[in-house]
Amino acid sequence: MITSILVANRGEIARRVFRTCRELGITTVAVHSDADAGAPFVAEADVAVRLPGSSPADTYLRGDLVVAAALKAGADAIHPGYGFLSENAEFARSVVEAGLTWIGPAPETIDAMGSKIRAKELMAAGGVPILEVDPSTATPDDFPLLVKASAGGGGRGMRVVTDAADLEGELAAAGAEALSTFGDATVFVEPYLPTARHIEVQVMADTHGTCWVVGDRDCSIQRRHQKVVEEAPAPAVSDPVRATLHDAARAAVKAVDYVGAGTVEFLVADAHLDTGTVWFLEMNTRLQVEHPVTEEVFGVDLVAEQVRVAEGAQLGDEPAGPHGHAVEVRLYAEDPADDWQPQTGTVRTFEVPAGVRVDAGVEAGSVVGIHYDAMIAKVVAHGADRATAVRKLGDALRRTRIHGVSTNLDFLRSILADEEFVAARVHTALLDERLTEWSQPRLDDRAVRLMALAAALAEASTATANAKVLSRIPTAFRNVPSQPRTRTYVGDITVSYSAGLAQHDLDGVTVVEASPTRVVVDDDGILQTYGVAVGESWVDVDGPQGSLTLTPVPTFVNPADVVAEGSLLAPMPASVISVAVADGQHVTKGDVVVVLEAMKMQHTITAPTDGVVSGLSVAPGAQVESGAVLAVIAASSTNEVGEES
Repeated sequence: MITSILVANRGEIARRVFRTCRELGITTVAVHSDADAGAPFVAEADVAVRLPGSSPADTYLRGDLVVAAALKAGADAIHPGYGFLSENAEFARSVVEAGLTWIGPAPETIDAMGSKIRAKELMAAGGVPILEVDPSTATPDDFPLLVKASAGGGGRGMRVVTDAADLEGELAAAGAEALSTFGDATVFVEPYLPTARHIEVQVMADTHGTCWVVGDRDCSIQRRHQKVVEEAPAPAVSDPVRATLHDAARAAVKAVDYVGAGTVEFLVADAHLDTGTVWFLEMNTRLQVEHPVTEEVFGVDLVAEQVRVAEGAQLGDEPAGPHGHAVEVRLYAEDPADDWQPQTGTVRTFEVPAGVRVDAGVEAGSVVGIHYDAMIAKVVAHGADRATAVRKLGDALRRTRIHGVSTNLDFLRSILADEEFVAARVHTALLDERLTEWSQPRLDDRAVRLMALAAALAEASTATANAKVLSRIPTAFRNVPSQPRTRTYVGDITVSYSAGLAQHDLDGVTVVEASPTRVVVDDDGILQTYGVAVGESWVDVDGPQGSLTLTPVPTFVNPADVVAEGSLLAPMPASVISVAVADGQHVTKGDVVVVLEAMKMQHTITAPTDGVVSGLSVAPGAQVESGAVLAVIAASSTNEVGEES
């Protein structure tokens, strides 16, 4: 029997596997990069081993270091999680060759199905329809096309190409991103079907010939080909289409004598009709990020079953179900208001109400860095039916408190409230179609002003409580009260108040109570309570309609904070991948200046106007903070004889 498992991964999936290990009485071993030394998953493991490496982003891709760590810590098995080395056949072989138990399919199976290109060939040979285009012979009629990484998923290394002239460049860019994330630059091309649905089937098989089909999941709500919302079972699917999906998944298992947990993914057109069409996409030879929704509706622990299969046990009867419905959302550290830029920083608060499942990689005090995926947690709700599960999850998100890093929390709430989603009229282009609407702030102007008032009163109360002298004078007191006090926050939000907790901006609102951490107001007969935390340069407010972080505008501006006109600023903390210009070089609007990488995604910084480069302050390999000046583009001007001056 397995007595000690090393998880060759990080974040929430490491914690998820550890949880099952504790229930099975198995000792846990974590491996970590220097950047993750203080992460919750490291502290949660029984023992942890540091992985040396030149770059934190590459550390978890060093299979030799992971195997050495397992032997050093006395582990007798390795669980790969998902991503990183989970679909790397050579890594699986090295685990077995070291005398350790590999919790996953055989290396030969990973070779066959872990490569999406080879998997398509196998499924086509078995009569399952596939999507395929040879990029070297693609014609204008074949577009749009989708470029995909052969060795991984999660939206990494994926590009939609609408113009033949862009295909070569997008193939190269996708390959570079795939190499950075999965260690394999191989990509392939298939037709892009934006209005189809992405439906997948969970399988589990043992070495005795038993194969479970553990239902299906819909993963159609995606942004940039990365799943955002998943649910089980897939809604609005006809019985014939569901049977086709399950039969094809079972055939995939038998085609390669699959062992362990896996997921077979499909694109489906007209899923609600008996005549719907199914195309094979790929088989993931590992546990999926979205496996919790399947566990919730089938009452099965997929990680525990993985361990038992790895020990040689035979699976029992296929789990009955599904029972009810489960919906999962992925909480990302990204800012929808800033072109979805990845966000970094220290999580000050992270609280999700009871009654839902939370698989999180962070907790209060955790640091979200630039080196890894932006997903920080998954929140899952289970209900007797889909409507109940959606409502339950939406309410849990409304009451979730997270501060310190910007997230897509409000965006997720908008998705769950959308009439198309509620009616289960989903497809892979729905998010793009509703992006503008879903990205709108959920807090209306009055709600924002009420939260700003709470922030201002809490700040004033904090100042009074911390005063070294005259601390007994009432908050906001003035000898000559000719004008109320005002407080302005970034976003042109200004509120005013005076002694006695009187406010001057919102009709029908009376302040009932104000302290450094709690403000209560009466809004036209309705009491509303706000929790407040005041920091040096921020104020976090949590109220009945949601949460908000406000940034006070200083009365005086430090001249050192003013940057030169034409400065190109880093939109987030990142690593510099390449620099395409030099000081004194003339550039044209749109020319590439710097390429950054954060959270395994590349971001291209281009010249905003024609001009001359100056103040170039970065080089490849450098680390930059958010807001750092990368270079300055001095706009070109033309004199009367047409010469630049």
